[in-house]
Amino acid sequence: MGAHDPAAAFSVPSAAPVERSGKEPVLGGALRQKAVWVDEVVCIGCRYCAHVAANTFVVEADWGRSRAIRQDGDSTETIQEAIDTCPVDCIHWVSYEDLPGLQEQTLQQELQPLGLPTPSRGRRTLPRREAS
Repeated sequence: MGAHDPAAAFSVPSAAPVERSGKEPVLGGALRQKAVWVDEVVCIGCRYCAHVAANTFVVEADWGRSRAIRQDGDSTETIQEAIDTCPVDCIHWVSYEDLPGLQEQTLQQELQPLGLPTPSRGRRTLPRREAS
């Protein structure tokens, strides 16, 4: 096989595909130093962050509060703009090492659903359970 033979590309084993979890601190090849986290107890469900950084934030359907769903969804500047639009200052930059503890803390907090009560939503849940 020559150096310009197109079949040569198939003779070299390719690298294994990289599995992504969405929690990687990498965005566009740059290492992000902090993770973004939403304090759901403080969140009022205004949806501003989800409109500004739709690849990073989503408003959770059952509780009506924002949640960071991807750490690499938007640029740092876009996420900072979303943080700046938050009227109750519930979105924070935190250390990646702090995320598991903050998630555990969030699961133990009592939340009331935002908006009008409906028969399908209970009034109190403590501790909250992960959706399955």
